Amino acid sequence: MRPSIRLGRIFGIDIGLHYSLGVIALLIVFSLAGHFQFVNPGWTARLRWSLAGLTTLLFFASILAHELSHAAIGKARGIEVKSITLFALGGVANMEREPSDAASEFWMAIAGPSTSVVIGLLFLGIARVAGWQPQSGTPPAPLEAGLVWLGYINVALAIFNMIPGYPLDGGRVLRAVVWRINSDLTRATKIAARVGQFVAMAFIVFGFFRFFYTGAFGGLWLAFIGWFLADAAAASHAKVEVSFALADARVGDVMSQDCPAVEGNMSLRAFAENHILRTGRHCFVVLQNGRRSGLVTLDVLKKIDRNKWPFTMVADVARRFEQLLTVSPQTPLRRALELMAQDNVNELPVVSNGELVGFVSRGHVVQFMQAQQELKTA
Repeated sequence: MRPSIRLGRIFGIDIGLHYSLGVIALLIVFSLAGHFQFVNPGWTARLRWSLAGLTTLLFFASILAHELSHAAIGKARGIEVKSITLFALGGVANMEREPSDAASEFWMAIAGPSTSVVIGLLFLGIARVAGWQPQSGTPPAPLEAGLVWLGYINVALAIFNMIPGYPLDGGRVLRAVVWRINSDLTRATKIAARVGQFVAMAFIVFGFFRFFYTGAFGGLWLAFIGWFLADAAAASHAKVEVSFALADARVGDVMSQDCPAVEGNMSLRAFAENHILRTGRHCFVVLQNGRRSGLVTLDVLKKIDRNKWPFTMVADVARRFEQLLTVSPQTPLRRALELMAQDNVNELPVVSNGELVGFVSRGHVVQFMQAQQELKTA
């Protein structure tokens, strides 16, 4: 999941926001404003909305703490987390690799819900110190109301995350347990993903049933969560299968050593007609005065307005080699795929001893995996 807004770095980890977070943040603010009006109708509109906004920010800070706890345990177990993206249903930590043993998977998974419970109890404890009396019947003060909501929502978040629906934390705990029993991560992932898809389907069915038979809008929200879990479970399972299929492959095994070149003083229109369309290739080396100066790809071409193609030279849009991510023939193919996703490109130059020796693309990875799959089913 790629962030749409980058906030900065915490402990060396990139923190970003997904665009979907804006939608859910508005929903939470509106919901909290209504909740605080119910708690104390005498509060002014300005107070209610200000408290709702501040409480929402603290809620997302709690989610960030939840994800950072995963990262902290991962780092302690030798697994670096490169980035954390907050999105509509929480957060996701982008790990550089899967855990290498069941114990690491278990402790990384359990860290998040444990942190949410601690944060929830901490908020409730501060509310009690501030004067909140649960059974008094007296409306709480604004500070107390916000702290109480944060306390309960964090405990609820921990309980929700412990549902054994992969890739929720509870599903990862289940995967760790199965992995510990059968010593097979792929099989454990399949089992956890199937349980996750069952849980997701239950959410969807119950959500639609609740909406159509009771008219409760929350039913649609449950159905949406179920759809998301089903999609995430399938994607997570596919990711693990890809990782294991590529475990022993190197870039040099699949790369193309044929590097066609085009002149940099050619227009983009001529480049598209005479090279892209005629050859079907996506990537070309750009020559300037007989020397290789950079790289031009179909992705770059698509970003340029077609009306500008006749007046724009290939050299004007080519990416210089020093600006590009590169890999070597010995780079694991799985790592090359991660780099392509990270830089949002379809090809990477392959460099050996300072010389360009070829290209590796997502298409090469797909062909490699298709060949493996055909041999398995033959």
